[in-house]
Amino acid sequence: MEVGSVLQFLEDKTILVIGATGFLAKIFLEKVLRVQPNIKKVFLLLRARDAESAAHRLHNEILGKDLFNLLKEKMGTNFEPFISEKLTPVPGDISREELGLKNDLILKEEICNQVDVIVNAAATTRFDERYDIALDQNVFGVKQIINFAKKCSKLKVLVHLSTAYVCGEKGGLILESPYNFKDVPGLDIDAEKRLVCGKLDELQKQGATQKQITIAMKDLGISRAKVYGWPNPYVFTKAIGEMLVEEMKGNLSVVIMRPAIVTSTIKEPFPGWVEGVRTIDSLAVAYGKGNLTCFLGNINGVVDVIPGDIVVNAILVAMVAHADHASENAIYHLCSSLGNPIRYINLQDYAIRYFTSKPWINKDGKPIKVAKVTVFTNMESFRRYLFIHYLIWLKGLELANLAFCKYFERTYQDMNKKIQTVMRLVELYRPYLFFNGIFDDMNTEKLRLAARQGGTETDLFYFDPKVIDWDDYAMNSHLPGIVKYIFK
Repeated sequence: MEVGSVLQFLEDKTILVIGATGFLAKIFLEKVLRVQPNIKKVFLLLRARDAESAAHRLHNEILGKDLFNLLKEKMGTNFEPFISEKLTPVPGDISREELGLKNDLILKEEICNQVDVIVNAAATTRFDERYDIALDQNVFGVKQIINFAKKCSKLKVLVHLSTAYVCGEKGGLILESPYNFKDVPGLDIDAEKRLVCGKLDELQKQGATQKQITIAMKDLGISRAKVYGWPNPYVFTKAIGEMLVEEMKGNLSVVIMRPAIVTSTIKEPFPGWVEGVRTIDSLAVAYGKGNLTCFLGNINGVVDVIPGDIVVNAILVAMVAHADHASENAIYHLCSSLGNPIRYINLQDYAIRYFTSKPWINKDGKPIKVAKVTVFTNMESFRRYLFIHYLIWLKGLELANLAFCKYFERTYQDMNKKIQTVMRLVELYRPYLFFNGIFDDMNTEKLRLAARQGGTETDLFYFDPKVIDWDDYAMNSHLPGIVKYIFK
């Protein structure tokens, strides 16, 4: 494997980024523009009805973020002309043929004739996503992207962003191995699509409300995922997406990147940038606001997290390594569980220390006091805890509202709904709270070695998780970043 200079590779290249409003896609775009201003062009495929809507999304959902502040300071008054020259927002839809570009043949031909690299970061990442949406985005969207890539005459490499958790609920050492349809007996994506369409027709004939349709589609996604051995429609459809890549790629050079739980930036463009309540961050937000009093899971279990800028650097190096060089197994785990593991008990310690010394101030101006949470190691003990507190609450409510029967009944129903919601969420996240897999990163280690030996700017494109000081990262970058960008 030969890598060489990433900066030289990027010079005068044209890149198509699909799913450009995503967390990693933004970090990728910012990095490329900042370190190599001589990039020729970046096309950004955005879900939008027209060019005006796509431009609006570019300026509000991408360039308007604090992530780009360093680039704006660096460019000064040249920022807007630079952006106008280098970036082209493209209205499209990956679930449609030709990525939704059939109505603008000139733009489509321009992309097909010029693009050197495609980065597919488009996906729906909700664990309980509607099955119809998950299939369209994570499965049939991949099919459309591969077909489109084959029409790009100059294409050197296609990077497909997946997730390490396509492994499902497997334990032990999880290898960087491909997934194939032959490994999943009975799986037929066209049959799954027909099943979805049939269910939607049935619901519409029954006069189901939109809310009822959404619930039914979510339940269908979870049940179909479990039929084939995956815990939820997100990882199930992402796994199918990988199967399609393997089946359809032909002579294309395709790289599959599998990050674990992606967290805030550790270094660039500045430490601690994060957007949205990402999976593991929801625990920190709830704890800091005083809403997390108990936790279900293996407190000594390894939680595999990886900062976003490290993931992006690995993408860039892998992109260069596989340009014009098809490989049978260009799959990379971007993880920390093998080389530099961190455990839930460490996260608990960081949260207690941070929010004790720097408590969140609520809307009344009062600091929120935090304490050590109660940890349950199995579902049965958690259910028992929930049931006992529910009975205590119910008894107190009954005594307090004996004369207000209607209010009592309404509050009782609300509490029942909350209990059902909690249990649904717990069941949804259970496979990850007790996950006991460790992700092997042998391919990624080979890539790191090749980068060090091949003249890659490893100080600029760092992606070794072994150098992360988790204590420093958590206390001085990640938790302050969560407070700044999420605690709003």
